[in-house]
Amino acid sequence: MSRTKYLILGGGMVAGYAAKELVERGLKPGELTIVSSDSAVPYERPPLSKGFLAGKDSESSILINPRDWYREHGIEVKLETRVEKVDPDAKTLRTSAGEPLTWEHLLIASGAEPRRLDLPGHPRGLFYLRSMSDSQAIRSAAAKKAVVVGGGFIGMEVASVLSQKNIETTLVIREDRAWSRVFTPEMSEFFENYYSSRGVRLRKQASPSAIAGQGSVASVKLSDGEEIACDLVVAGIGVTPVTDFLEGSGVRIQDGIVVNEFLETNQPNIYAAGDVANYPDGIFGKRRRVEHWDNAVSQGQHWARVITGDRQPFVHVPYFFSDVFDLSYELWGDSAAATENIIRGDAHTSSFSVWWLKDSRVVSAFVMNRPDEERQLAPAWIQSKAKVNPARLADPRRPLAEAA
Repeated sequence: MSRTKYLILGGGMVAGYAAKELVERGLKPGELTIVSSDSAVPYERPPLSKGFLAGKDSESSILINPRDWYREHGIEVKLETRVEKVDPDAKTLRTSAGEPLTWEHLLIASGAEPRRLDLPGHPRGLFYLRSMSDSQAIRSAAAKKAVVVGGGFIGMEVASVLSQKNIETTLVIREDRAWSRVFTPEMSEFFENYYSSRGVRLRKQASPSAIAGQGSVASVKLSDGEEIACDLVVAGIGVTPVTDFLEGSGVRIQDGIVVNEFLETNQPNIYAAGDVANYPDGIFGKRRRVEHWDNAVSQGQHWARVITGDRQPFVHVPYFFSDVFDLSYELWGDSAAATENIIRGDAHTSSFSVWWLKDSRVVSAFVMNRPDEERQLAPAWIQSKAKVNPARLADPRRPLAEAA
């Protein structure tokens, strides 16, 4: 039986940044073990639908820490290893290799897995994007025509990359507009026009009803009867947290693993972080589970600080960024409870920002190609619950700071 002081279950971004933070805080050789189902040491996930998918980034360039870094710091990384059972009372988990591991502090960072299309079969040429190997397979496909299913950020990023590789691309969106869960109608309209002008065909209010092909993808049939010829299909229709191995463990599960403000589960010395963690957001006064890069980085680092004595609650402004075609944008906060939104700049151009307010307080902000002042004030105003003057906020002739 192998014993370790710190055990991280999951080899994603949480693990990479938690390990780095522990090393900076004096981790001793032999104190940390990482169990990962992946075939590579922890790597950055955003490039998988951006630069790595496009072939601009290499495998080594997206690693959080070089492979040798783990050996140099005495960190054991068990790759291609799945966890089958966790026993909190015995502080033991059993892996697919049959090896029992015991811990003093366990961090569950098992992440999430892609939702599958509810269609029969899985022909060659149908992909879901979650891992480095998924991204490698998609970028290696010798495709001429592609269908991307899903109007959220994964679908939009993949469609932009494929289009720029001169692949005839159709983006299928179930809703009546692009990323309607996040974008305002004006934002959706801008991005839809931008994609159309760059050759991406959009099919809104549609969903796949069948994928045809003898062994390999030949076409996608939509719910309205249209059939689109293609040799590549990528589905980005959301993810579900990976928690099945916790059955019978007593760890509380509800839309992921339920944790407190210190990322602790209801079982002693067991924590959760990243895509799988359902945590209390002290800024917005609600529980949330975040599936973005910045949350995984921040929670991995925070866990390392908590277990080494810096016991502070996790307080964090949700953050997201995206790169599509030649555009880059950032998004902070949570607009769900907003009662109004204000646009600075021109939403028909590639330089504008959107500010969501509730009772004149900024709760969310989108910034694209705007002055640095807007990028800096957005998260600060959200965290401090700053009250703003909507008229001043909407006036592009006024410095943004004057709106507070």
